[in-house]
Amino acid sequence: MSEKKMVEEITSMDVDFAKWYTDIVKKAELIEYTSVKGCMVIRPYAYAIWENIQRILDGRFKATGHENVCMPMFIPESLLQKEKDHVEGFAPEVAWVTHGGSEKLEDRLCVRPTSETLFCEHYSNIVHSYRDLPKLYNQWVSVVRWEKTTRPFLRSREFLWQEGHTIHATAQEAIDETERMLNVYADFCENDLAMPVIKGKKTESDKFAGAVSTYAIEALMHDGKALQAGPSHYFGDGFARAFDIQFTDKENKKQYPHQTSWGVTTRLIGAIIMTHGDDNGLVLPPAVAPIQAVIIPIAQHKPGVVDKANELRDRLAAAVRVKVDDSDNSAGWKFAQYEMKGVPLRIEIGPRDIENNQCVIVTRHDNQKTTVSLDNLEQAVTAKLQEVRDGIYEKALKNREKHTYRCRSIDEINQRLADNGDGFVYAMWCGDEACEDSVKEQTGVGSRCIPMEQENLDDKCVCCGKPAKHMVCWGKAY
Repeated sequence: MSEKKMVEEITSMDVDFAKWYTDIVKKAELIEYTSVKGCMVIRPYAYAIWENIQRILDGRFKATGHENVCMPMFIPESLLQKEKDHVEGFAPEVAWVTHGGSEKLEDRLCVRPTSETLFCEHYSNIVHSYRDLPKLYNQWVSVVRWEKTTRPFLRSREFLWQEGHTIHATAQEAIDETERMLNVYADFCENDLAMPVIKGKKTESDKFAGAVSTYAIEALMHDGKALQAGPSHYFGDGFARAFDIQFTDKENKKQYPHQTSWGVTTRLIGAIIMTHGDDNGLVLPPAVAPIQAVIIPIAQHKPGVVDKANELRDRLAAAVRVKVDDSDNSAGWKFAQYEMKGVPLRIEIGPRDIENNQCVIVTRHDNQKTTVSLDNLEQAVTAKLQEVRDGIYEKALKNREKHTYRCRSIDEINQRLADNGDGFVYAMWCGDEACEDSVKEQTGVGSRCIPMEQENLDDKCVCCGKPAKHMVCWGKAY
């Protein structure tokens, strides 16, 4: 009986990036489509990536004083209507429950698209005094948004996320929290996901529905399109007023508290694919890879080879997520399979290696082979994992730098995009929404954020020529 056929070829990303992405999510066994349009099965390998994202972030949240809670998945329409701007922002994407069993519901139930209103109802019941503040909450749940156009991980009708919700006595405390959590996201993306990001503030037209201000981190994908990787919102006291949440301060006066929310989703898996992947499949950051090192026995039919592979696995298991593949597939098939899966390190061990007290370590991102003494295996594997993280970060950073354009006119934006392809465009802006819209109409790139790190590229707005207020990062977005 012949072995399973070699891993199927992936469409080249430079030929058809969208098809390449679809090939990856299917052939690396990340998702399966379902009979519910726009919804996906997150398969075990992808869910393991999400579990690692969840584990790392949950630890960071708890280290900053946050507690996990769980709100209902249903929101009564009457509750949702309390904050006008918020409900209007989500109205087109809301899924409604109209019947409970055979009974028609008097008050329709919204299937949670986000949970601000539920948290506000809860706060109104538990916050009475300044001693009750702050409340630093987070929940890990799924949400539903009835998207018209869907793509696995990037935009689906149901997706997994965490949503942090906090409430504070003062505006400054809430603003500090908003910025602190943005920095937590940025640090996680850059260090753990090896994905360079730009921290910035959204323009008024692009902020979250009901927010006073929205901050976000923006990442550039391999194809030059932007992806919002994590937003953080400052709500002021608008929700508190709408839901009549008040507390008594230290002077015994009634005050409205200030709120925040922030969240990341399974979209981060899509970001990992599109930032680091190549024509051989996934390239996973070691911090979130379900398997950090796979051991492949070479000539495994020979005595002692599989036993030695298992011995190496047992040695490494305390430090890394490691697997031995002693299946009856050929070594070549296994090499291709684990390349497809994006496993950071491949460790090869055969009879000659055993004789010489060595093994071969192959790094996924650059396919470099290194012969390593078994005496120093643990240290070598740890160092190689760091090498993979640093290598893929530098590659992503170079891609972003190559596709970042500083422009002083609409014509220059169009020329740079035409010559070099999509990317981040830095250009000055007067602050007028009409100019923001005009730039997008004339160039195809919309505002992504007002970067925290500002440069004075020109004194004039790129669109109207009036005095500029900010440098804006523009781009085409997923």
